[in-house]
Amino acid sequence: MILTVTPNPSLDRTYEIPALDRGAVLRATGDRIDPGGKGVNVSRAVAAAGHRTLAVLPLGGPAGAALAGLLGAEGIEVAGVQVAGQTRSNISVVEPDGTLTKINATGPELTAEESQALLRRVGERSAGVDWIACCGSLPRGLAPEWYAELVARAHRAGARIALDTSGPSLVAALRERPDVVKPNAEELAQAVGRPLATLGDAVKAAEELRAWGARAVLASLGADGQLLVDEGGVHYGSAPVAAVRSNVGAGDASLAGFLTAGGTGPAALAAAVAHGAAAVQLPGSLLPTPADLDTAAVTVTGDVPLDRLLTEPTP
Repeated sequence: MILTVTPNPSLDRTYEIPALDRGAVLRATGDRIDPGGKGVNVSRAVAAAGHRTLAVLPLGGPAGAALAGLLGAEGIEVAGVQVAGQTRSNISVVEPDGTLTKINATGPELTAEESQALLRRVGERSAGVDWIACCGSLPRGLAPEWYAELVARAHRAGARIALDTSGPSLVAALRERPDVVKPNAEELAQAVGRPLATLGDAVKAAEELRAWGARAVLASLGADGQLLVDEGGVHYGSAPVAAVRSNVGAGDASLAGFLTAGGTGPAALAAAVAHGAAAVQLPGSLLPTPADLDTAAVTVTGDVPLDRLLTEPTP
């Protein structure tokens, strides 16, 4: 059982278009609406892989009701906390070459009472879970230390924590020693305050996060693969991708693959890479099933090419 926490979920509508032409009337060649939010996507990927999952999230207004309904239709149990604000709706526009343009709404502002209710709901439902995955940005009303409090409570209850967030909320939570953190290249660079140009730079940054408290770092580097830096050392994983259709939810699929494969070591890294590679070849925020995975194409090695340049170095 994997419990996910998404403090700022959304309804995600994705449009596929021939080209993004500002000021023009564009006709979509395909569109879909999906449950959104990083933790929500982790739950969807876990469920698609045939594992049990429970999604804890605030729900507000008709959009919140629609979100809960969509999750239920995918076989995901929802432990919602009703809030006064409206659950946000996001828009993604995808071009044929995989270029993604996103418009993310701010989302509701949670009150102090709603914030505490969300923490209590996690505590009420976390007994017996294998992992708690805390994912995404914090909505207005939640202080950067909110994730740190959640990690501390979860550890006191004996649960393992995976954290996928960025900025001050990531840095604040490190002191509570989350079991794994999952930044992408940009978030990793932001955390250490310097650009990353090579795989070696990414490894050093991940090692710094471990020195600050993270027990393991699973870093998604886009087309450059993924890194796992933990007490067992450094491992690098990659897989070929024929064509990128949409990268929405790819990092979340990677985290789901990692956790469902045990959440530790090279085998879990290989599962993360397979899930991420499959996700980018699917439309919208569709998440991969076991049939979509090409595990034979995944390469995982402890011999990391540290001098290899990143395809898109972080600014």
